Amino acid sequence: MNGKPRYALIVAGGRGLRMGAEMPKQFLPLTGLPVLMHTMRRLAPHVDEIVLVLPVEHHSFWQELCTRYGFMSPHRVAAGGDTRFASVHSGLELVPDGALVAIHDGVRPLVSAETIEACFHAAEAAGAAAPYRPLTESLRYYTPEANHAVDRSQYVTVQTPQTFRSEWIREAYAMPYEERFTDDCSVYESSFGRPVTLVEGNAENIKLTTPQDLALAELLMR
Repeated sequence: MNGKPRYALIVAGGRGLRMGAEMPKQFLPLTGLPVLMHTMRRLAPHVDEIVLVLPVEHHSFWQELCTRYGFMSPHRVAAGGDTRFASVHSGLELVPDGALVAIHDGVRPLVSAETIEACFHAAEAAGAAAPYRPLTESLRYYTPEANHAVDRSQYVTVQTPQTFRSEWIREAYAMPYEERFTDDCSVYESSFGRPVTLVEGNAENIKLTTPQDLALAELLMR
């Protein structure tokens, strides 16, 4: 790989309540491997190092899983926080300045090589990038008092990996947490006011949240 060193910061702190399973969704089996291992395998060929952010109480269980499945992909583990914001902040401490860092949800195991590469290239050129998908259904603005149609062509959904120059996103995460921070791009924009470059992501790059998502991922991977 040419250019700046590349890091993947994979955040896997979810409890998976909507999945309805006994264990967190990042550890659930998917075509014979835990979801999180699939995610790491997708990113590994594109980066120099992986930083995995897990709650401290999951560290020993993760090591047991790695031993059980013979999972040898090199990575470092950081301690997750009470919020995603705190977890990303913790993981960024293991990423040096002068690098590019792709911050990715641990439960997005179907991100494509093309999406990963597009985000890295755009972030190297402009400082920040994120994958998006166009909306395909009609969209309405809604409140309990009123609702009306809006032009869906002016809106997109955003995926991960959201990718940045490491020193810029670390500086952004030095600010206190606010409720309006919905993803890494919102933290970056709040700090700098700089635009984020959007690149088209792949439709299969879904976030596994419900049992239906897990079933769909199983079908797509098979």
